Amino acid sequence: MATDVITLITKDHRTVEGLFEKLKSKKGDLKATVAELHALLTAHARAEEDRVYPGLDAHHSVEEHKEAEVLLDALVRAEPGSAQFDRTLTELIESVNHHVEEEESTLLPSLERQTDAKGLQKLGKAFQQRRAEELQALKANGGPSPSSGGASKAELYEEAKKADIPGRSHMGKKELAEALGKSGS
Repeated sequence: MATDVITLITKDHRTVEGLFEKLKSKKGDLKATVAELHALLTAHARAEEDRVYPGLDAHHSVEEHKEAEVLLDALVRAEPGSAQFDRTLTELIESVNHHVEEEESTLLPSLERQTDAKGLQKLGKAFQQRRAEELQALKANGGPSPSSGGASKAELYEEAKKADIPGRSHMGKKELAEALGKSGS
């Protein structure tokens, strides 16, 4: 099994595409599929941001990750089969597909040109480790919680963005709420 970072990232992309197809077909436990998608995309994005993007001009990609995170949170809260669920799923698919296309046509080829095979393997190991840590953390925290009281993480993130709170893209729901509380927002 290949463990270079490019292979690992593109493998996740294909897995996400498969989950999108499953959700569009409306077969099986849609809430469980959404939870699986949420965990995978969140862990994947954080691993890329923390281990792959430093050193690359990937600011736009980080912003696209945040857009997807907001849509993911909205999808978790939406009732499967509802018009809101279908609209949010369509938006999420378009957003992620755009990101994947850009990443696979621009960022990953650039990374491949800049990094030798040994470096790609090292990045792959770091990516896998960070991704696994994030999946474990999500599992320990019970994953996304559509029934949690108060504002959603997406809503808190948007408030933190408006308040220009630094480091907001790496904060969890609790941290966002605390930071907003401290800022007076």
